[in-house]
Amino acid sequence: MNWQLLGLSFITVFLSELGDKSQLAAIALGSSSKSPRAVFFGTATALLLATLIGVLVGGGAAEVLPTRWLKAIAAIGFAIMGLRLLWPRPDVAEE
Repeated sequence: MNWQLLGLSFITVFLSELGDKSQLAAIALGSSSKSPRAVFFGTATALLLATLIGVLVGGGAAEVLPTRWLKAIAAIGFAIMGLRLLWPRPDVAEE
């Protein structure tokens, strides 16, 4: 096992997940629950499972598609998300 890669992956995911809505929800649930340990293990398991699915799907896509295509697909996806954030939706009435 590549321990440096494991550590880098852990630090990257840990830092990127700090302060997001799911963490805030877990804090609220843990503070109102009688079993904060169960909340911790549930949220940790959910994050691990979501990461595992992402790694498996990404690894499978990397075997099927060339790296250049994957980068182009990712760039197009991020550009579309950015453009959608810039333009307001027409069905939302401004007040």
